[in-house]
Amino acid sequence: MMRKLLVAPSLLACDFTRLAEEVNAVEQAGADWLHLDVMDGHFVPNISFGPVIVEAVHRVAHRPLDVQLMIEHPEQYVDAFLKAGTDHLTVHVESDGLKSPATLTTFLRDLRRRKIRAGLSVKPKTPAEALRPYLDEIDQILVMTVEPGFGGQAFMPDMLDKIRTCREWFAGDIVIDGGINPQTAALVVEAGANVLVAGTAIFRQPNYHHAIQALRAAA
Repeated sequence: MMRKLLVAPSLLACDFTRLAEEVNAVEQAGADWLHLDVMDGHFVPNISFGPVIVEAVHRVAHRPLDVQLMIEHPEQYVDAFLKAGTDHLTVHVESDGLKSPATLTTFLRDLRRRKIRAGLSVKPKTPAEALRPYLDEIDQILVMTVEPGFGGQAFMPDMLDKIRTCREWFAGDIVIDGGINPQTAALVVEAGANVLVAGTAIFRQPNYHHAIQALRAAA
């Protein structure tokens, strides 16, 4: 079954001096989700934002907030992010606080019990097999196609095989984050992805509607 193609602008690339206007603009341009990258400076080398920004976006948004926690201890902050208005929460299998399989399973089940879409992600160097024990506990997989931490990086084409493997195993949403533009969008959708996270490919373009339509048309 072909899943609907969704586009999730990554707000990390937006103009934060005009946050409310940027959210409204990409929603009017056709965004399906709003993607928010949370980084702690430890799990990845960059620092982005926390629950305060998520809550600010929630106050003005009309699309689901798709929050990715690139942090060492998601379990310590999950309540704050859910209270802030998160709709989908993706964590990394490599996070220190979730390395125990039992702990990660409990964490994911608790998200779904609380009516939050649960997602699981892996860094480029982590094999898809690391996701396999948890496929029944999640609603979406996020495949990183760049090394996480900074926007604007080049797409890693060797991640296409990982996407194909995930699609063989998993019928839910497969989200791709990193280096997405009209050219790479076609590649990842062919491999089995159905959600495109795009930052600079949208927010660095003069017309957000045309940018989002270009991603859909290419895919």
